[in-house]
Amino acid sequence: MSHLQYFDYPNFGTRTRKDFGASQAVRVGNFIEISGQGGWDPETEEFPIALSDEVEQAFSNVQLALTTAGGKGWDRVYNVRVYINVRGKDGWPEYGQHLTTSLKKWCPNHGPIVTVLEVKGLFRDMRIEIEATEHVG
Repeated sequence: MSHLQYFDYPNFGTRTRKDFGASQAVRVGNFIEISGQGGWDPETEEFPIALSDEVEQAFSNVQLALTTAGGKGWDRVYNVRVYINVRGKDGWPEYGQHLTTSLKKWCPNHGPIVTVLEVKGLFRDMRIEIEATEHVG
């Protein structure tokens, strides 16, 4: 669709675009939609060992994807979809605690609508993936 603007942040984003033909974000009118952001380091593509660090990095990657597309980031996010792969010792209470901490940190002035889904698996060793929609205004 040639009328839409697509965006990719450096390293992981541009590699994903080259290798898979997929973008990190698309601007549709006054909205920015982003693809699922995991807790990878955007430069090295490595995943943190601690679940808390992976959740926080996923939130940071959402911010990066949105601002790369010209948005303000979490400040204007109104819709969030979180996919979690609960396995081993990481149970829902631990995920819930880290999600709550990061959501309050990144959205201190508002509470976006949030849907959390438990899935059987995610790409590579991911334990969390976040999609978000920003209203640019």
